[in-house]
Amino acid sequence: MELDPKILYLDVLKKSLTDFYRANCLLSKYANSMPLEWVLPESLGKESGRWQQFQLDIKKFFRSILLAFFAKFGLLVTRFDQLADAKRLEHRQTGKEWPVYAFTMVGLKRLDNIQFLIQELLKNDVPGDLIETGVWRGGSSIFMCGVLRAYGVKNRKVWVCDSFEGLPPPETKKYPDDVGDNLWTYKILSVSEDVVKNNFRLFNLLDSNVEFVKGFFEGTLSTIQAERFALIRLDGDMYSSTIVSLNELYDKLSPQGYIIIDDYGLPACKKAVEDFRSDRNIHDEIVKIDDLASYWKKST
Repeated sequence: MELDPKILYLDVLKKSLTDFYRANCLLSKYANSMPLEWVLPESLGKESGRWQQFQLDIKKFFRSILLAFFAKFGLLVTRFDQLADAKRLEHRQTGKEWPVYAFTMVGLKRLDNIQFLIQELLKNDVPGDLIETGVWRGGSSIFMCGVLRAYGVKNRKVWVCDSFEGLPPPETKKYPDDVGDNLWTYKILSVSEDVVKNNFRLFNLLDSNVEFVKGFFEGTLSTIQAERFALIRLDGDMYSSTIVSLNELYDKLSPQGYIIIDDYGLPACKKAVEDFRSDRNIHDEIVKIDDLASYWKKST
């Protein structure tokens, strides 16, 4: 049976964005291992003692020396991931890792979900644009553009929203559920707007229908000039970023439109969703995508 070229294109695009081919190669245990600079902790809480802070500073110092030395020879220092081949592929499918070279962390299952939901909203003519809040290297947003391109859709925008500077430090007085969150300390999560735009160009998917919105969500999402959204994808990890995105965007979601919560399996993110749904008296079924992500369809 001859396969639809659109499906073939989207399959290749998904596997390219997730770096699935490298994860499935003979040397994948080395090609996908996490760089040393990602492995060691970046900070300690205020309650940590001077000795713990001194130890961390020593680790950072020797790490920087080691990385700089090998970088002179074009080498990246990594830690063997210690995974069996089958488990490594499972992680790439379900987004349970921070891949070194991929354009997205979300894995194949969540990209499959994006494809399915876009196909559904196109089939049912649900009005509105597509938006992602929290994009890292841009892979999921790139895939949204790829699906629209495959189906010849030219009248919907894809809004790409990120600080492009990493996550903010938690405001624990305002959002106590974010206490202990240290994602803001990971430099790998800070990807510039120029780099993300270039990633779109690599796939020939940067056009006038892609809108970049730079800044932390509290100051930017309310300014977006879009009347309706058909698909909202939230990937902000924290309680604060999730609740702000929901408050600013959900009222613009069209009936029968979809909202994806990438980090629903994280306690702080899940709490934000539960609080929002409770305040708004939302009872639409939450559908599980994988162990972390979920979505629901807006009924009214």
